[in-house]
Amino acid sequence: GRAAREEGVRVRGLKKSGQGAETEYKADWITNLGDNRKIVRAAGGVQLVAGTAWLFAHDECDGLVDTLVIDEAGQVSLADALANGTAARNVILLGDPSQLAQVSQGTHPEGTGLSVLEHLLGAHQTVPGDIGIFLDRTRRMHPDVSRFVSEVVYEGRLTGLPELATQATAFGTGLRFLPVEHIGNVAAAPEEAERVAREIKAMLGCSWTNRKGETRPLTESDFMVVAPYNAQVRRLRQALQAAGLGDVPVGTVDKFQGLEAPVVFYSMATSSAEDVPRTLDFLFSRNRLNVAVSRAMCLAFIVASPRLLESHARTVDQMRLINALCRFAEMAGG
Repeated sequence: GRAAREEGVRVRGLKKSGQGAETEYKADWITNLGDNRKIVRAAGGVQLVAGTAWLFAHDECDGLVDTLVIDEAGQVSLADALANGTAARNVILLGDPSQLAQVSQGTHPEGTGLSVLEHLLGAHQTVPGDIGIFLDRTRRMHPDVSRFVSEVVYEGRLTGLPELATQATAFGTGLRFLPVEHIGNVAAAPEEAERVAREIKAMLGCSWTNRKGETRPLTESDFMVVAPYNAQVRRLRQALQAAGLGDVPVGTVDKFQGLEAPVVFYSMATSSAEDVPRTLDFLFSRNRLNVAVSRAMCLAFIVASPRLLESHARTVDQMRLINALCRFAEMAGG
């Protein structure tokens, strides 16, 4: 809407809404409708139709629009994309298959767990120029953070806006690996939780400079604490509350996808590869590591048992996953 007004273009749109005001989009150029038939009848008089997969997969919406944009396509299955695609002559897939994948339950045939983007990319980590456009600019991470993410996840193709180098804290920028010794922890490490609370307490109130060059003290909301397991999230909340830091955001990686903070702590919780509660692939997931680290605007900490760096891989894929954590520690100077 804003971009259209700046260009002097008149735009009208429809949004499929449900029960409750929270499902409606509040804007003078959008009409919220709860009935599919009404949307189909009104679609010819607008330039934009917005809704979930349930709307566009409906048989009444066949051929409804010229071009369908599927957002977060890295979380959309091939089957869902094909079902939605019947609503349009052209389909644009927008998303990042290197972040968290779609949530699925049950047992499915091999390959069905891949997103539509993963099917298209095949063995490529990033989209080749002959099949799509790679958005190569981060608008969040300081170069000292994005350098790791670019190398490990995006084949060295990710750069940042020049003004991101202005971001700074009193404790510097970039990566920090904080080794915490513990033995026998499976999905919760009180030792790591206490270390995180101490670090944040020491940093609270010190300076943070944003990309505009504006400097102010760090507050509790300027931190983000991430963990792979709910059990560790509970430990972290307990430790932070005990330290008087109850307003620091804490959650699993899934909760924070799409969000950001000047300083991020990622607590891995498990003592060693032998203690992993699920699979090595889950704890060392490159996508999970990518989401956790790339939430950081300025400083990214990994708090972990140093024995995780000595994990033994059983496959080539596991070797790549473990190497990503080792590379973080190396670039952090750990």
